[in-house]
Amino acid sequence: MTDPTRWVDEYGDVLFHFALARVRNPQHAEDLVQETLLAALQARHRFAGRSAERTWLVSILKHKVADHFRRAGRTYSLDEAMLPAQGHEDLFDEAGAWKQSKAPTAWSADPAEALAQDEFLEVLRACLSRLPSRMAQVFWMREVDGLRSDEICGLLDISANNLWVLLHRARLQLRHCLAHTWFQ
Repeated sequence: MTDPTRWVDEYGDVLFHFALARVRNPQHAEDLVQETLLAALQARHRFAGRSAERTWLVSILKHKVADHFRRAGRTYSLDEAMLPAQGHEDLFDEAGAWKQSKAPTAWSADPAEALAQDEFLEVLRACLSRLPSRMAQVFWMREVDGLRSDEICGLLDISANNLWVLLHRARLQLRHCLAHTWFQ
C-alpha cells in the first residue's frame, strides 16, 4: 500500500474528476474527495490488496457520492423535470412525428468509439452542463455509471415514473445538443 500522504498526489485528480462528473459542483466534488480520503485513512488497515489501491479509493468515493445524492434527495424541494417541458413543441407535428427540418441527423459514428474520444467527452460534458442538475445526474448515473433504475430511484428518492421522465427529457435535449455541436 502506498503511503497515505501520497494519495492526494497520486489519485487526487482521478478522484476529483470522478466526483465532479457526478455531482457537477467543484466544491461538492472536493468535499467528497476529502471525505473519501479520510474514510480510506481510517479504514486502511482493512485494505487487503485484492484490488488496486486506486480501485479501492474509487469504490469508497462511489459510496460517498451515493450518500451525497441520498442527502440531496431529502432536501430537494422541487424537481426540475416536473416543470412543464418548454421549447420542444416546434420539433414535432400534430401526430407526434419529427418535423422534417427538425429531425435529428443520423449518427454515423460508433457510440463506443465516440465515447472513448476525449473530445466527445468534453462536448458531452458541455451538453450535460446545460441540463438541469437533477436531469444530468440521472442521465450520468444511468448511462455512464450503469446504475439500475431501482438504485437511482433509491439514491435520489424519486419514483420510477419520475426517473423515466428525467431520462427521456435528458436524452432528447442531449441528442439535440450533440447533433448541433458534435455530429454536424
